[in-house]
Amino acid sequence: MAFATSRAQQPSRPRLLQAMIDAWSQEDVRSKLIFVFAMLIVFRFVAHIPIPGVDPALLDQAFQGDSSTSAFLGTLNIFSGGALRQLSVAALGVYPYITASIIMNILTPMIPSLQALSREGEQGRNRIQLYTHWMAVPLSIVQGYSQLLILQRLGAVTNIGFSGPEALPTFAAVISMAAGTMFLVWLGELITEKGIGNGISLIIFGGIVSGIPSLLPSVFNSSVSFFGIILLALIVLVAVSSIVFFQEAQRRIPVQYSRTQFRGGRQYRQQGSTHIPLRILSAGMIPIIFAYSIMLVPSFVGETLATSSGGFSNDVGNFLTNVFGQQSLPYYLVVFLFVVLFTYFYTLVTYAQQNLAENLQKQGGFVPGIRPGKPTNDYITRVLVRITAAGAIFLGAIAVMPYFATALTNVQALTISGTGLLIVVGVVLDTMKQLEAQLMMRNYSGFIR
Repeated sequence: MAFATSRAQQPSRPRLLQAMIDAWSQEDVRSKLIFVFAMLIVFRFVAHIPIPGVDPALLDQAFQGDSSTSAFLGTLNIFSGGALRQLSVAALGVYPYITASIIMNILTPMIPSLQALSREGEQGRNRIQLYTHWMAVPLSIVQGYSQLLILQRLGAVTNIGFSGPEALPTFAAVISMAAGTMFLVWLGELITEKGIGNGISLIIFGGIVSGIPSLLPSVFNSSVSFFGIILLALIVLVAVSSIVFFQEAQRRIPVQYSRTQFRGGRQYRQQGSTHIPLRILSAGMIPIIFAYSIMLVPSFVGETLATSSGGFSNDVGNFLTNVFGQQSLPYYLVVFLFVVLFTYFYTLVTYAQQNLAENLQKQGGFVPGIRPGKPTNDYITRVLVRITAAGAIFLGAIAVMPYFATALTNVQALTISGTGLLIVVGVVLDTMKQLEAQLMMRNYSGFIR
């Protein structure tokens, strides 16, 4: 009652500001927020620890070049929170772990043993999580070595190889990068356990946000017109608004439950109704990340072949590098196609793992006008395919946004990443919802009405 009176005495406070005050006033919520901030500071500290044998001057020359490879490195640098530009132990970020998670999600419905583990509850999920961690280690080693090869071609590092005197320094560098990735994964899981929000997503969020301020001076020091900067700001604003809309949009399928209970020797039939929320953007950022991961393969192969002394392999390497350069229109068209395909693939695979129709039938639920069992499954699948079309096209548009935004605004100095915007907005929405749940448990009014 005292709380209601205090809120009534302060009617002019903005809702968001009042919700932040309410969250900070709760000791347990405040301790979780402080823990999250402290872990993000630790992440930023690790991002400034370089691997052995790094020459900062050579790294600056590589990132300031005009080649498509340097533009590609600039994009990776944003996602690593500036760690790649300093070639720190956290240069890979948590993306090898994300790739491993995507692979495990794809393999789970295909391998009977993994499918059986996924149905064993928390113990089975923990076992699959352990397999994901094991897979992330070799992926970190491969990705780390590939990045070192690209940096060596640009002149940023020297003496990379696993033969002769270069073997020991290369081994130390690759192992350091893999260890940094696994440390960030552990840090993210610690945030999930003791803080608020998804720790892995917050690590990525912290890396992206921390890299944005360093890019702004290069924009205003360039020859871009004031109109170009305003147009860029409008494009980003529209993109953020669209991401929020598609993240929250859903199709609700009505479901009714009919159960029979016996009380005092009499039979009672109870009925209730609810709905199944099918999200238009249920796949999130995973299709974009997976599409870019696939598109990295020709680039890595091209960079490796281009380092050869000459001949046919060198020509093939240069061809792959030019065709799949990030500044080319064919590159983004292929990315758009991959994003659409992977959105459908991941959404349908995830839906198949949930067994919604089977679980509804076991719980006595049914969709009005649809027979239980296979007809219900077919109906939900048809609805899911239709609404996923909008989400897939939207994700594809977000993926190719950097190309068209650069063409319209002529802002070459700023690397706009649709994936980065999607991650930032998604993490903010998810964290706000979790903080909202913490406040609602204590009868506080949160961010979302």
